[in-house]
Formats: sequence, C-alpha cells, structure tokens
Amino acid sequence: MKQILNILPMLIFFIFYKFYDIFIASGSLIITSGLLCIIYWVIYNEIDKINLFSFFVIAFFGSLTIFFHDSQFIKWKITIIYIIFSIVLLTSQFLTKKPIIQRFLEKDISISNVDWRKINFFWSLFFLFCSILNIYIAFWFSEKTWVTFKVFGFTSLTFFLILITGIYINYKISKEK
Repeated sequence: MKQILNILPMLIFFIFYKFYDIFIASGSLIITSGLLCIIYWVIYNEIDKINLFSFFVIAFFGSLTIFFHDSQFIKWKITIIYIIFSIVLLTSQFLTKKPIIQRFLEKDISISNVDWRKINFFWSLFFLFCSILNIYIAFWFSEKTWVTFKVFGFTSLTFFLILITGIYINYKISKEK
C-alpha cells in the first residue's frame, strides 16, 4: 500500500503537466507530497523519514521553480535526492556495522552480511547512475521528454532493480538452504 501511495505524487505531477504546465505541476507535486505525509500520519501514525525528507526537498525546489518561474529547479530536485540517497547508502556501507538496506529488510529476510553489503552498494551505484541520467535527460532533451522519463523511466528502472534484488535474495536464500 505504501509503495502505491508513494507513486501518487509523481502521477499527479505528470497529469497536471500534461493538462497545464511545469509550474502548476510543481505546485501539485508539493501539495500531493504534503498530503501524502498527512495520510501516512493518519493511517500509520508515523511518517517515514524518506517521505518527510522528499517532501522538504520537493517543497524547496518546487517553490523555487514556481517563484522564479524556472523549471531548472524542479529538474535538479530528483538529482539531489538520488545523490543524497547514494551518499547515505555508501556512508552506511563503510561507516556502520549494518548497511541501511539490511536494517530495513533484515526482519523479513535472512542473508549474510556480505550479501547485504553487495545489495546496499549496488543500490548506491543505482542512485548515482540515476542522478547522472537525470542530469543528462533534463538538460539534453525537451522538458516533455524529461517529465515522461522522470515519471515512467525512473519508476520502471526502480521496479527493475527491485526485481533483480529480489531474484538475487531468493538465489542466496535457496543457496543457503
């Protein structure tokens, strides 16, 4: 349920972009992200740190986009979020006993620490790759192409990596048994 809710702001951004423009879409993204935090609070009695962080980044860059009437700010938002995710994952990789991904999933999944570190490192590289890809698409392609890729391309890439990670974890679990 949470994953479906997390996609909602992007879809609403896309719909408002198609019917209006990047500035109205940015405003809708800010509002939808804020509403998502409120919904999480009402339903789950907590707000995930990632969602709260995303809301603040979206509100900051979305507001700059609207205030300065310049779409460059909203284009940088996803790059900055992905770079921060990559840095946080890398930091946890080398400076903590357990990488972040292990802390999130170890209650449900039992694999070796080495495998968790491989997964964590791979996700860190993925976010770094996505940040670079976003810069390339945002500044070398049309705004329409960027919006479409941001919503559907990054979502597809993320689902693909989740699938690959799941296959890897299942392989490691079955190998241990």
